[in-house]
Amino acid sequence: MITVVGAGTGAPVAADVLAGARLVVGGRRHLLAAPVPEGAEQVVLGALAPALDAIERHLDKQNPVVVLASGDPGFFGIVRVLAERFGAERLDVRPGVSSVAAAFARLGVPWDDAVVVSAHGRDLRTAVQVCRARPKAAVLTGPGAGPAELGAALGDDARVLVVASALGSADERVERVTPGEAAGRDWGPAVSVVLCLDESRAVGGVRSVAGSPPGPAGWALDEGDFAHRDSMITKFEVRALALARLGPRLGDLVWDVGAGSGSVAVECARLGAAVTAVEKSPDGVERIRANAAAHGVDVRVVHGVAPGALAGLDEPYDPDAVFVGGGGHELPEVVTACARRARRTVVVAMAALDRVPAARAALTGAGFACDGVLLQSSRLAPLPGDVTRLAATNPVFLLWGVRSPVRTEEGVAQ
Repeated sequence: MITVVGAGTGAPVAADVLAGARLVVGGRRHLLAAPVPEGAEQVVLGALAPALDAIERHLDKQNPVVVLASGDPGFFGIVRVLAERFGAERLDVRPGVSSVAAAFARLGVPWDDAVVVSAHGRDLRTAVQVCRARPKAAVLTGPGAGPAELGAALGDDARVLVVASALGSADERVERVTPGEAAGRDWGPAVSVVLCLDESRAVGGVRSVAGSPPGPAGWALDEGDFAHRDSMITKFEVRALALARLGPRLGDLVWDVGAGSGSVAVECARLGAAVTAVEKSPDGVERIRANAAAHGVDVRVVHGVAPGALAGLDEPYDPDAVFVGGGGHELPEVVTACARRARRTVVVAMAALDRVPAARAALTGAGFACDGVLLQSSRLAPLPGDVTRLAATNPVFLLWGVRSPVRTEEGVAQ
């Protein structure tokens, strides 16, 4: 049997838990703080493979094994690896308080509505986009993906970072900083977790489902749900297919280039993505911000003209998907610039037939598999006498390019 004990957030490991153990595995600080039985083999957790091999040797001899882990070892912890290798039935898990729960407790803030994302041994990219898209996130950090790197990637974001270090120890620190302040410091190895908060929304209403809020009940919202100028807005029929091809989700970054009213940007943000909207007109910029606020989502708005604005876009990561709306003679250059950066998909909406061949050539020339459709719809419209007619909307060409996945020895990656 493997006894897995959560330690390190203030509660000492009881001596009776370790009594009789022939092998004790854990981080160096956990082993130093625990009453390890005399004569028991100790393995300091670093690379997992040697520790797992040692556990297997002792299990083969029916020797009791104790694994010491931080907080709740079933929460982004070692329980997953142990269960996969040895079977869940051979585990006796005794969880402690997770670093996430402890950090929120120090603030007196509930966390059932927080999104928790691990950057430990993983690309920081997903954590950054989650922090941008959600008002309350907890990031489990690691070497090269700590508060400084997170702060640098968030840039001038208005959120507050709460850096919790050495939780449960005499050296515990919980500090509120801006992303810029976090980026300028060396935080050392003792960081337990980083909370990223929009403090104006840190305490929400009563929830019945924990974690990331459920997706919207509907999308492709009516044009009347957005402020727009002279009906200059992507119609909901077009938006519905565009969203299906963009596939926005939590952890993604989406660009809306030539955003207009920002209807596509807002809808992508409602579906969980971090979104940057690029718009050339000053009144359009303000309209996008107002629409985002009206729908309770965060959209970063950049005032500029594509394609030039894209070259200087202060983004630490390339977008997963890009929507291009409108566009004049420079549309092929805009699509080409977007295709160079997009990791997965570019979707282009056009009202002018003459623009289609060049836009398609720009996508295929960038190595995308391209497809498209002409969307024509007629909506029900009332007539006098309580009768109904069909009112045709303007036809719109929608093209989409999909980047071919790159095959590696480990499998398929974008």
